[in-house]
Amino acid sequence: MKYFFNFSKLAYVKGKKPRGCILCLIAAGSSSVEDLTVFEDELFIVCVNLYPYNPGHLMVFPRRHILDIRQYTDAEQTRLALLTRHTLDVLDRTHSPAGYNVGYNMGPVAGASIRHVHCHVIPRYRNETGISDVIAGRRVLVENPLETRDHIRTAFAAITPSL
Repeated sequence: MKYFFNFSKLAYVKGKKPRGCILCLIAAGSSSVEDLTVFEDELFIVCVNLYPYNPGHLMVFPRRHILDIRQYTDAEQTRLALLTRHTLDVLDRTHSPAGYNVGYNMGPVAGASIRHVHCHVIPRYRNETGISDVIAGRRVLVENPLETRDHIRTAFAAITPSL
């Protein structure tokens, strides 16, 4: 198996970390973390993943710090379903993917590197395996997450009245 080394992520992993939960810091508007928020309301925040698997990779997370989806209130569960549907609609408009992976990594052994429940919405594209995937085992991102944030934030703003 070949590994892709994202050197900016290595600096993040080895570097000084902000104190506290990264997603709670985003919810609080802290300047100690990169804010890639594209939509927020009283219960949830949608943000671009700083280290995306594909262009348009978003995370949907509750403002409330919880670790497990079974801790959602009924109101949060209802809101999450609507917000996920709108997130998919926005990504259809902004990125035109061929499909999606939507899901959670709960717990460190499941791949959760952030101890605050969050749902990944990952656009998938036809023919996304390129020569670098096959030969070098690497993925090439074609869009800067900051540009993704600005593009998707504009699309969310257009549908905000319906949310």
